[in-house]
Order: sequence, then C-alpha cells, then structure tokens
Amino acid sequence: MPRQRIQFNLPVSILKEGKAFVAYSPAIDISTVGETFEEAQQRFEEAANIFFEETIEHQTFEEALLELGWRKENKRLVPPIVISNQTKLFSLSHDAPTPHA
Repeated sequence: MPRQRIQFNLPVSILKEGKAFVAYSPAIDISTVGETFEEAQQRFEEAANIFFEETIEHQTFEEALLELGWRKENKRLVPPIVISNQTKLFSLSHDAPTPHA
C-alpha cells in the first residue's frame, strides 16, 4: 500500500515553568516538557508524531481530530485556530482554611 503524506500547521505554545520548558498544542491536546526550549520542541514533535501514527494505525485519525475541534474543509481536516493568547488577571475570595487540632 503506498504511503500517504499528510501536512498541516499546528499551533504550539512553549511556556517556561521554573527551569523547564513546556510545549503544548490545544489542537491535539498534547504537552511535553524539556530542560531546554529546543528539547521541548523536539519532544513535542516526537509526541505529535506518535499521536498521529497511533490514530492512523487504529483508524481513528479523523474521529480523534474531529473530537478535538478540527473541521473538514474541502475534504481536508483543519485544526482549530488560536485567536488569542493573553495573560488574564483573576482575583478570588475564599475562606481561610481552618487549622486542624
């Protein structure tokens, strides 16, 4: 059976958490961590490839992507588009915890 090539762009955010770097894509709901920016990118690429290979192998590729918010456009699957990525201030009020006796 001939191999089929699939190509698309994924939104990937890379965050710094302490000394680690976290790569995350809401389009496939996968995240990875690395000690460096480059390692996080590489690990994300590996994890994404595994995700796609597994869903193709188990014949759940289209179903999985549609459940993640992808849509079909002219027989092509298109990932959700990130339209905003911002920092929001949240303020919470709560009761102080009661000390245990």
